[in-house]
Amino acid sequence: MTANGKYITESAENLPYFLPKVKIPVGTVIPENDFSIPKLFTPLKIKNLQIPNRIGISPMVMYSAPHDGDKIGQVTPFHLIHYGSMALRGPGFIIVESTAISPEGRGSPEDCGIWNDEQAYKWKEIVDFVHSQGVKIGMQLGHTGRKTSLAALHHRLMKPVGKDQYGWADVPEQVIGPSPLSHRPGVLIEPKGLSIEEIQELVGKYNKAAKRAIEIAGFDFVEIHAAHGYLINNFLSGTSNKRTDEYGGSFENRTRFLLEIIDAIKGDKYPLFVRISGTEDADDQEGAWKIEDTLRLSDYFIQHGVDVIDVSAGGNNIHAKRRKNTPGHQIPLAEAVKRHVGDRLIVSTVGNIDSAELANSTVEDGKADLVLSGKLTLKNPGIAWNWADDLGVKIQPSLQYGWPFYPPPYN
Repeated sequence: MTANGKYITESAENLPYFLPKVKIPVGTVIPENDFSIPKLFTPLKIKNLQIPNRIGISPMVMYSAPHDGDKIGQVTPFHLIHYGSMALRGPGFIIVESTAISPEGRGSPEDCGIWNDEQAYKWKEIVDFVHSQGVKIGMQLGHTGRKTSLAALHHRLMKPVGKDQYGWADVPEQVIGPSPLSHRPGVLIEPKGLSIEEIQELVGKYNKAAKRAIEIAGFDFVEIHAAHGYLINNFLSGTSNKRTDEYGGSFENRTRFLLEIIDAIKGDKYPLFVRISGTEDADDQEGAWKIEDTLRLSDYFIQHGVDVIDVSAGGNNIHAKRRKNTPGHQIPLAEAVKRHVGDRLIVSTVGNIDSAELANSTVEDGKADLVLSGKLTLKNPGIAWNWADDLGVKIQPSLQYGWPFYPPPYN
């Protein structure tokens, strides 16, 4: 209420349109007397970043950026609606879909990019809306390596596409990896093995992409995608990296590319997340990445200034054992990492975490510090709000959505 007794709704800042201003960040617990807050809904500080609860939206590729014209790789109103609908309903933070550091780093012609400033400015429109709700948002930076230039997965096949379909699978020098080994021989393209000079150029592209994400788009943090069989993951695993120079062979050499990227983009003013496949799920194969390797790598992360390790699994090996998609099936990987690193590193987990009870017990029992939800949020963008209800917690949704559920008292 203003001084003259009139009720005027203030507008959110940094938006070119009217939107009611929030004073309490969406996702914050509304405390009640004699109530113990479940740990899932307690705040957490990550470097300079304060999040109101431990629930994050996991990166999910949407295949919705233009594949031709002068707006290739740019986000559209779809992305604003997609991420905005989640921001209105209470997550602790959002990580946007893997965004390519270069045109050939996209997984499909319809993937998003941040290899130029124009793309970053379009992302800023989304970031500003999410921030208007007091929600934190980060960008996942990626390069798909030897799994590049594929048809969007909503076509329900894994097939490379060439120039006649806006792809680049028929341009040999644009399909790259640490070694000339196809992810799926006879189906996917054999990549060109990178030279040391080309590796260093890629480190520079990650650096420039991170600067655009933070300085132009205004993201709160960045995440390096080093999982799921994409370029960095290709370097980490001995099944896909057969190099004999300083980027292959020993553990130290195979992790060098990732650590150089970390050193190139980390900053004092924003947190750095890294997503890793905790295991390749192919322990019977020589050189396969195992959980023991992830534990060893987590020590390097601590030394190099990583703030959060985001533990997923698989994706690098077509001979991997098929993981059953049972609720919380990847939590044991995060738990192993958390046991190893203790409080020296924040650990997040994923993997069909389908209930408030499972999510809360994961953080209450110290198996992970953060819980990420992916596919379930496509069905239900308000999953954090639902989980709060399930645990008997009131959280702050957007002003527009909250008042019917928490109405004012009537005189």
